[in-house]
Parts: sequence; C-alpha cells; structure tokens
Amino acid sequence: MIGLPSLRRGLVMIVGAVALTACAETQFITHTAKRISKAQQTTPEPKVTYKVGKPYQIKGTWYYPAEDYAYDETGIASWYGKKFHGRATANGEVFDMNGLSAAHRTLPMPSFVRVTDLESGRSLNLRVNDRGPFARGRIIDLSRRAAQLLGFEAKGTARVRVQILARESRAIATALQGGSDVARLGTPITVGRLPKPTVSRETLPPPPGGTVAPGAASASASASVRPVAESLPRVDGALRNSVTVSKMEAGKISLAPVQPTNIFVQAGAYSRFDNANQVRARLASLGGVKVTSVLIGGRDLYRVRLGPLTSVADADRALENVIANGYSDARIIID
Repeated sequence: MIGLPSLRRGLVMIVGAVALTACAETQFITHTAKRISKAQQTTPEPKVTYKVGKPYQIKGTWYYPAEDYAYDETGIASWYGKKFHGRATANGEVFDMNGLSAAHRTLPMPSFVRVTDLESGRSLNLRVNDRGPFARGRIIDLSRRAAQLLGFEAKGTARVRVQILARESRAIATALQGGSDVARLGTPITVGRLPKPTVSRETLPPPPGGTVAPGAASASASASVRPVAESLPRVDGALRNSVTVSKMEAGKISLAPVQPTNIFVQAGAYSRFDNANQVRARLASLGGVKVTSVLIGGRDLYRVRLGPLTSVADADRALENVIANGYSDARIIID
C-alpha cells in the first residue's frame, strides 16, 4: 500500500511534467509564430511604378501610349481572369482577377478611370495597371471582379463609357515620380507642387446669454489662415510605392439613369464633307452607311458610320468588314 506522502510526491511530479510539456509546446508555437511573422514582414511588397511606355505594335496595329487627361470614349468592354491570374502586368505588378483593375492600350499605368456600363447604369472607378485588350472591337479589359460588380461577367462584354479621372491620375503620376505625397485612403488627393488654397476664419461673438468655451478664442486665432492640405493626413515615402495607394477611389459603385444606346462602326471622321462622302460611297456595299456631322472643339467633323447594329456580335463582323476594305482605324462606337 502506498503511503500518503509518496502519493503526494508522485502527483507533484506528474503535474510538473505536464507543465513542462505545455511550456515547451507554448515556446515552440510562439517561436514558430515569430518566424512566420518575420518571414511575412521581410516579404517585399510589389512596387508601384509609373509608366507611359513607347509605341508598340500588336498584330500589325500600332498603339501610342500617352498622358491623355481628357480621355473619354465609348465602346465595348471585356474582362479577363483565370488565365492571367498571378501573372505580371505590363507595369510589373501581379494581376489579381479578384481585385479591381483594368487594362488599357494607351493610358498611363497607373491611372484611374471611371467605367460606366451604359446598359445597367452602374459605374465603377478602377485602376489601370496593364496593357490590352488587343481585340480590335474592345476598348478596355476589366478584372473578373470588376465585371461582376458591373454585372456583365456572364455576358462577357458590355457597352461602356470610359472616362479618365484626371485629378486622381495626375496626382498619382506626380507622387510616383517623386513630386509629392498622396493623401491616405478616403481623403482628397493633394499634390505638393500645386498652389494650396487658404481658408480664413472669423470668430463671431457669442449669441445673447451665451459664453465662449475656454481656449476657443486662441484656437481660432491659431487656425485663422491655414492651407487646407496641411490638415490632411500624409503618407510616407514607403507607402507611396505600396499597393494601398493604388486602391484609392476603387470599388465604389454608382448608379445613374439608363439611356437608350446604339452601336455603330465608325470608319473615320473627316473635316471635309466630300472626303467623308467618298468613304461612304466606297463602303456602300456593306449597307447602312451614313455621313453625320458633329461639332467638336469648335469645328465641324463629318463621321462615316455603319449602323445602328443590333448586337456586339454584329458590330464585330461589321468592324472586320470595314477594316478589310482598307480602314484600319475603324472602331466600334456606342452612341
């Protein structure tokens, strides 16, 4: 029979062994977590660089990248996803089909655009960080997630209007080229090079029976004239090159009334009616070719258009026919 003291000693030894084992496991888990955390901290973030690029040629067509802060175009959008997921984009980032981004043939990277689905009225602000699409009848390629939010993932294409967000695009271009810092997410973008507006404030006397809070007068005096931008949070140089900056303005859906639209294939726009009429005559065999006039930038232009067409598929076929007749700059227009 085991005595009570011996039993107590045995229990103490067992408890001690269990405690040491638990302590060792805890130390192992903590050490492992630290190693994982350290590895995560040392993984370099993708660097965001600003790139316009040189002219390039795809399938016999030349494209000329440029800073175009007046860009505003209608046409057909498509989307890309799994095949390119995880691959490098044209400016060296990693394409994420579940993120919010877009590919454009000529706009700077990165720049911000507003894409409006003209059939649903939905609009979404996106960040351009890739080149494409290179199908002649498309003007922009969206990530799969962007197509989902706009509502055309299943359909594959959509009639859209693409407008550059000039203020935001100029700001990020300046920041990434070392010109200034960019305000944090959710705040207006500020550029250090631009003149900063000032706001003057006058302290009014309290209403009858009212009193001035302690310290209010001194606070008003110190803030009477202050640049607006100074009150906004800033980011440091490291964050300027992080992906966080790239998500500014993205992901917010807006809704607008839907207006009826038509699809046309435009062979060209000419300053002289007789030139436009000659083109119309050459394309007359394709059917439905008309010359219409429009005033742009204070001058009349004469557009040669085929349509209206009933579907994107019809527009694609008509576009190929117009190009085959020698008008390589023809494009699909939504009007």
